[in-house]
Order: sequence, then structure tokens, then C-alpha cells
Amino acid sequence: MDRFPEACIERTVEWVDTDASGHQHNSAILRWVEAAEAELFRSLDLPDYFPSAPRVQQVINYKAKLWFGQRITATVRVSALGRTSLTMAFEVTSDGGDVAAFGTVTTVHVPSGATSAEPWPEHFVRRITAQDGT
Repeated sequence: MDRFPEACIERTVEWVDTDASGHQHNSAILRWVEAAEAELFRSLDLPDYFPSAPRVQQVINYKAKLWFGQRITATVRVSALGRTSLTMAFEVTSDGGDVAAFGTVTTVHVPSGATSAEPWPEHFVRRITAQDGT
């Protein structure tokens, strides 16, 4: 397979997303990435992902400031699928197309009642690795 699935969301930088200096608060980037992640797993019809996929690593690189009222696009793409882990690459761009932040988020599969990571279920792997996302 050449490409894993991806999803995008568009938002407006709201006042609550900014800090005292008037540009986006660092936490806003992760909220937008998580919204795109939710869209991705909804589009793949994998609602069981969220209650069983805690984050084990987040890497965020900040490149530019985003200001109140500005439109942004957050894009997430599955970049690696391991036996028990999944890594998504993301970027948040301004309405002008400039990258404001990029990075990765890695989750692991911990089913309800388990205390450690276990292999992803077969249906999950099929959905992630399918060419058309179905």
C-alpha cells in the first residue's frame, strides 16, 4: 500500500484558543489534531478506537503563530501501523497554506479491562490498511 488514510478538519481560531500574547495557545494545536483524528476514525467506521487507544507519545513542532479569527486546517494521516501501536503524522496549516505546526501522535491498543498493550484487532488492521479506507 502506498498511502494510509487521512482526514482534515477546518476551524477558526477562537478567542479561547489564544493566550495572553494573542496567538494560539499550544494546547489548541492538540485539540485541532484530536478533532481531525476523531474525523478519521469516524470515516473509517472504527468507533471502538478511542476508548482503547491511549497516547504514549506526542511530538509537536511549532513553526508559526496563528491569530484570533484566522482559519486553519488540521490534517492527520496514519503514518505507521505496528502490532500494538499506531502513529499518525499531522500538520496544522493557516488559511494561507503555511504550516504552523507539525508532528506525530502515537497510540497503543489497550482493550477495555487490559493493563498493557495488545495487538490491534483484525477488523481494525483491515480498515487502516485498505486502499480505499473501507
